[in-house]
Amino acid sequence: MKPSGLFQHFIDYFSDLYLNRSVPYLEEPPDPLQFYRSWIAPNKPCIIRNALSHWPALSRWTPEYLRQKVGSKVISVAVTPNGYADAVSGKYFVMPEERPMTLSSVLDIIEGKGQLEKAVFYVQKQCSNLLEELPELTDDVEPHISWMSTALGRLPDAVNFWLGEASAVTSMHKDHYENLYCVVSGEKNFILLPPTDRPFIPYGLYQPAVYHQRDDGEFEVVEQLGSEVPWIPLDPLNPDLEQYPQYRRARPVRCSVKAGEMLYLPSLWFHHVQQSHGCVAVNFWYDMEYDIRYNYFQLLESLCGAASAAGPPGKSSVAL
Repeated sequence: MKPSGLFQHFIDYFSDLYLNRSVPYLEEPPDPLQFYRSWIAPNKPCIIRNALSHWPALSRWTPEYLRQKVGSKVISVAVTPNGYADAVSGKYFVMPEERPMTLSSVLDIIEGKGQLEKAVFYVQKQCSNLLEELPELTDDVEPHISWMSTALGRLPDAVNFWLGEASAVTSMHKDHYENLYCVVSGEKNFILLPPTDRPFIPYGLYQPAVYHQRDDGEFEVVEQLGSEVPWIPLDPLNPDLEQYPQYRRARPVRCSVKAGEMLYLPSLWFHHVQQSHGCVAVNFWYDMEYDIRYNYFQLLESLCGAASAAGPPGKSSVAL
């Protein structure tokens, strides 16, 4: 059997065993042991309702409150010409311009006040920016999710704050974290693909670069020194199936996470994210266990690379 046939058999078997065709809902915060057994260990996503109802942030975090509480704070903001930060553009993996701005100025842009900008702004600094840049807001949320910390036996490695325009999009990628993504206001729309879909997800190697906005408002791409970055060139919103035909075999799952809801996004799941305008969210990253599941995924990655290398000339970046 060809590698593509073996991969398809593997995916079909996995899907038939337990993969849901939609993301299930839990109506209340779970018992830690039960959550570990039912969701973390089998690496399955779910949406948890009524887990944030006690957070003051749900009622407090209006633009007026944020201006009063932390409006003068200077934070790091991702600025791009098209809303795509950390994404493939041509031969480059382009990162955003990281611009220091006050939170009030970001809110002004989101609310359409002042001069129209030729850029898209997104507060998305993934370095525990809630704790590092906006500690004044931490009393409005939990420092960690107690049942998740109990289930994993550790505290989160990062707690991140997200705020941006509707045109700010997160390109498809995966993380080595167990992720609890909590929407405070607005709505987040996710496209999720399980780790077992890796054979059908194309990767390429791209020269790193960053966006830079010139004084005339136009953007340029500035090449950076360093090793090429492996990234996914495919846009799941409009996949080029002629260039990446194997993606037809992938099994994406879509879900919307509304204000007051929490998505459990398991480690190594591929995900693409859109949002409503002015959406505010907080997420908790817990580093994954580098156990047998991680080893199996690394084996799958290696097999995909070997199959690609044996494929037709010029197609080495496309998973078979």
